[in-house]
Amino acid sequence: MAGRVSKLKVIPLGGLHEIGKNITVLEYNKEIIIIDCGIAFPEDDMLGIDLVIPDYTYLIKNKDKIKGIFLTHGHEDHIGSLPYFLKEINVPVFGTKLTIGLVENKLREHNIINKVERFSVMAGETIKLGCFKVEFIRTNHSIADSVAFAITTPVGVIVHSGDFKIDYTPIQGEMIDLQRFAEIGKKGVLLFLCESTNVEHPGYTMSERTVGVIFEEIFQDSEDQRILVATFSSNIDRIQQIINSAAKRKRKVAVVGRSMSNVVKTACELGYLNVPQNTMIDIAEIKNYTDNQLVIITTGSQGETMSALSRIASNDHKQIEVKPGDKIIISSSPIPGNEKAIYKVINELLKKGADVIYDGIMDVHVSGHARQEEIKLLHALLKPKFFVPVHGEYKHLKAHEKLALTMGMEKKNIFVMGIGDILELNRESAKLNGTVPSGQVLVDGLGVGDVGNIVLRDRKHLSQDGLMIVVVSMEKETGRMLSGPDIISRGFVYVRESEELMEEAKNVVKEALFKCERRNINEWSYIKTLIKDTLRDFLWHKTKRSPMILPIIMDI
Repeated sequence: MAGRVSKLKVIPLGGLHEIGKNITVLEYNKEIIIIDCGIAFPEDDMLGIDLVIPDYTYLIKNKDKIKGIFLTHGHEDHIGSLPYFLKEINVPVFGTKLTIGLVENKLREHNIINKVERFSVMAGETIKLGCFKVEFIRTNHSIADSVAFAITTPVGVIVHSGDFKIDYTPIQGEMIDLQRFAEIGKKGVLLFLCESTNVEHPGYTMSERTVGVIFEEIFQDSEDQRILVATFSSNIDRIQQIINSAAKRKRKVAVVGRSMSNVVKTACELGYLNVPQNTMIDIAEIKNYTDNQLVIITTGSQGETMSALSRIASNDHKQIEVKPGDKIIISSSPIPGNEKAIYKVINELLKKGADVIYDGIMDVHVSGHARQEEIKLLHALLKPKFFVPVHGEYKHLKAHEKLALTMGMEKKNIFVMGIGDILELNRESAKLNGTVPSGQVLVDGLGVGDVGNIVLRDRKHLSQDGLMIVVVSMEKETGRMLSGPDIISRGFVYVRESEELMEEAKNVVKEALFKCERRNINEWSYIKTLIKDTLRDFLWHKTKRSPMILPIIMDI
């Protein structure tokens, strides 16, 4: 149709009504750019699952339109699923120097580093891709080199905050570029997408430097103790402060955990960690030093089962054993859902005589996310026409909507979206219009998406009720039973202590099979169903339990 003006589509494919898995699509005519490409960690009921990545169905269908991916920073919930995405759709990746350095580690692990174009962009620079101009704006966060984006599109300017806080005294680099946000706000902002992680908390988030002061106090009080610090591997500013306190007291620093070692190596190579000479040692060398000469930095601040700290707590680590008197600092706050795992680790460490300091006892952690007053400041500077809260559970998005209303925005201009929703905008108006396929894809080992709801349901069934296998040998033509039934039980009852029950179960199956014989039934699918139903009813009546029943008929 002549003269028809196209609309810009904004489609979040992750990061809404959930924590993590952040990915947002901007589409205009036949051009798409993507912001971030993260993972989420599995929930308790996702048995055996390693990672959760976004559903890319829509992007695979439209892969010819995609111009590139822009990354706000190097945290897993923003870059973690890139290797899986890039194996399906190979497009250029744009990010700041540290972010690209961390992405390259991932691409190496997946053997695709030579296939993917990467571009390192500095805060303040602008990249033009098709009809989009993406300006990188410096922000502060709990990882260096974090940015927000101001994206000029044919219908207006869109600002995406990325994860941010306002830190007036950052450990390295400069503070967030508030002046640039103000300039962009003066020219006019069509749409603001702003993170909502800490929107329920009033006031301001403390500066990262406040943690350094606490570390100094703890190190001062721990002159004769060995110090272990568990923190997020990506929190380079935190690691820098630990190294500063250690170097000041001539202590050696060893790093434990694969992700921690990778990040520290990358950060040192790119100049984001300043480590005095002869301070770092290999973990294998710690036996050559006394306790008061050592600081060990480890992963596992979230109580992850296979992390270094969890293995140390359960006496399962090759190089480190907790001793009475060790000072252990857990420098993070629990991600919602991880509390139980963390407290379990803390309890184990305390039982071994360690002196454990965690966020509830001293302020050994500050968040990397903005609280209400900082979020309000960005709203005030940008004065957007339309607003979409992102990065948070539904309650966070609703709290952010409320905050935007207090800043004078009209409810009709605020869109609390879900993943897969399409927001269509032109210069004057915005409206929700339809959805695209979205959701989660589960990664288990090397399998991507091959474990779905049915497999998870089976795993849950097995984990709760166990399994019974019934083996019968039959003559194919007549359906006559030649041997069996033999019953094998796993995770249901301990056979040696339940011989009577197992014998009764065999007799029940035998009786059902004799009935089939008498009626000349030799249809195997019918016989299998009969075995299942008969045995299930018997076991439920006897035990009030429903194990998974697997009949196997041997053709003789």
